[in-house]
Amino acid sequence: MSWWIMPTTADVGIRAFAATKESVIQEVTLGMQSILLSEKGEQELSGLTRHTGEWSVEAANSLDNTMVAWLEEVLYQGEVDGRWLVDLQIQLTEGSLNSQVSFVNGDEVEREVEIKAVTRHELILFEVPAGIEFPGVAPDIPTFEGPGWVAQVIFDI
Repeated sequence: MSWWIMPTTADVGIRAFAATKESVIQEVTLGMQSILLSEKGEQELSGLTRHTGEWSVEAANSLDNTMVAWLEEVLYQGEVDGRWLVDLQIQLTEGSLNSQVSFVNGDEVEREVEIKAVTRHELILFEVPAGIEFPGVAPDIPTFEGPGWVAQVIFDI
C-alpha cells in the first residue's frame, strides 16, 4: 500500500505516492474504493466473482483533472452500473486514460461511506524530482522523497 487516509475537517482525503503517474492514479483509485467499504464488505470482497473489462475517460485539460474524471467514472460505475472496481491497470495516452479493470457485482458489496463528490480542493498530482522531499501530514502520512509521483484528493462525503 502506498496510499494513506488524510485527515480533513469534514471530508476525507487520500494521499498516495508511486513511481509513475499511472501507478499513483491507481493507488488513489484503490484507496478511494477502500474508504467506501465496510469492514464486512472488505472481508467478503475476495469471495465474489470477478469480471474484467476496459473503462476509459477522455483526457481533460490537465493530468490532475483527468484523474478527477477517472475517479468520478469509477464512482459512477459502482453506483449506477453496479460494477464495483477491485483492481486496475492504467494506461495514459495523449487523449485518454484507459484501464483494464477487474470488478464484481456492486449489489453484493457492503459499503459504509458514500462519496458525494470528488473535489478539486487541495488537489495534487505531480512528479517529485530525485532527492526532493515532499512533506508528510502528521500523524500518519510520511514524508516522500523523490523520484516519484504524489497525488492527493479530497472527497465530499
